[in-house]
Amino acid sequence: MNFMLYGHRDHWIAVDCGMMIRQDLPGGPLQIPDTALLETLNIAPEALIITHGHEDHIGAAAWLWPRWGCPIHATPLAAGLLRSKFAEHGLSNHAIRVIEPGEATEVGFFTLRYLPVTHSIPESCALLIQAGDRRVLHTGDWKLDPAPLLGAPVDADTFRAIAPVDLVVGDSTCAPDAGHSRSESEVADALAEAIAPLPGRVVVSCFASNLDRVLAIGRAAERCGRRVSLMGRSMERMVRIAQGLGYLEDFPALVPVHDLGYLPPEEVLVIATGSQGEPRAALSRLAAGRHPHFELTPGDSVIFSARAIPGNERIIERLKHALRIKGITLLDDDAQPALHASGHPYQEELRTFYQWVAPERLLPVHGEARHQHAHQALAQELGIDAPLIPRNGDMLRLDDDGLVLEQHHRLTPRIIDQNRNAPVAGAGGETASRHGELFVAITVAATELGWSRIGRLMLDDSHASPLDETALADRLDECLESAGGDSLVELRELLYPDVMAWLADHLQRVPEVHLQIFAMENQAVAGND
Repeated sequence: MNFMLYGHRDHWIAVDCGMMIRQDLPGGPLQIPDTALLETLNIAPEALIITHGHEDHIGAAAWLWPRWGCPIHATPLAAGLLRSKFAEHGLSNHAIRVIEPGEATEVGFFTLRYLPVTHSIPESCALLIQAGDRRVLHTGDWKLDPAPLLGAPVDADTFRAIAPVDLVVGDSTCAPDAGHSRSESEVADALAEAIAPLPGRVVVSCFASNLDRVLAIGRAAERCGRRVSLMGRSMERMVRIAQGLGYLEDFPALVPVHDLGYLPPEEVLVIATGSQGEPRAALSRLAAGRHPHFELTPGDSVIFSARAIPGNERIIERLKHALRIKGITLLDDDAQPALHASGHPYQEELRTFYQWVAPERLLPVHGEARHQHAHQALAQELGIDAPLIPRNGDMLRLDDDGLVLEQHHRLTPRIIDQNRNAPVAGAGGETASRHGELFVAITVAATELGWSRIGRLMLDDSHASPLDETALADRLDECLESAGGDSLVELRELLYPDVMAWLADHLQRVPEVHLQIFAMENQAVAGND
């Protein structure tokens, strides 16, 4: 999820508003940013600024924007996707304002310029944000593709002209990877070479919002004499909106899925959603034989033209196993790396980009901790100050003293439940008791180093979800090592949010939790030693 706030003189803007699919939970529910803290801090965004149209940057807007009612600034394609989402939610789209790549706008004390970059969706932009005498470059998602299929390569002069900047808030997703990312034009050639010798019907699965890849697959199909069909609601919507804006003009004419049975197998190519193993997506339905108009048979092939999102590996492998059992030939970027290209910068691209914009400081965002640490190390190698690795909930300050962590706020995961935005059950909301109750009791002792757990956890639960007692105990031990608090009451207040966060990460429906802490004399600890 991407949701970042910038404040100046008590005025705020939000940049992006994404969601994520929790594939680690049954049913793959959606998770969106926790914005309850904003009300506590009296923060109300005066505008929502969108960098590009990927789901992890716009997917939560329809759920969260009604709380603010502020203007939404987006480039034409992202604006079109947002209008479609708002219509599905019965929301007015009057707040969505189109801004062209390269244009500037003002919001309160902020001046914003949209700077075009290449990514796996058209109209991706970095944001030059100026407030007072500070200039921050928020890169969004980007890469330096010399030959993108949609749009133009990044204009180096555009970024040289803004140098130097005080801070880059930069994409870390591929920072550990040496060299330069592969161009989408190379993937297009590789797809055509891979498809040409395949005998039966071919299904290629990729992200619907990766329009460069969708176009590459369409062109490869045409070169190989195959007719193209789309499978998956998000894929159909994305192509329809893109074509309405003038993209994909040379995309082949589409064949409805229910007409594919009239074509010889060697003339069929389907572009389908579901590369991440989503159980309700088109590819999973094909693997299970649950599609009403199309069935895969031995001799057919499936190409995965997308890299596994960390955490999805197990469910993707289960999908591949189901396809293999049906006698389907599988091709993916593990065996043929040229079938996929990242939309994010490798190390040489980062070096080039930072030579252009000459940042004084870097805040590495996106990706996981190891990606951020690699980005931080690269910045330090280039003489760029990168003092912090941010976490969700960090409040940072940029001033004459540099970039500092002012405070860390605990955030509670929020999921989409029954078509509404609901707090994770058990976080104190009115829906908590619907999912049962969990009583957790621990015994602790105060030592010179802090608090220490004694003996086993005592658990009593009335919910159906399995609970890994050992893993929960390990999590509590980690929290106790760093927990302060001079009393059991204070200790419980410190531990409870961590327990709730752990349960939210490991259970789809979190029960109402009752956490009890008992004290044991220090002598007992010595005796156990």
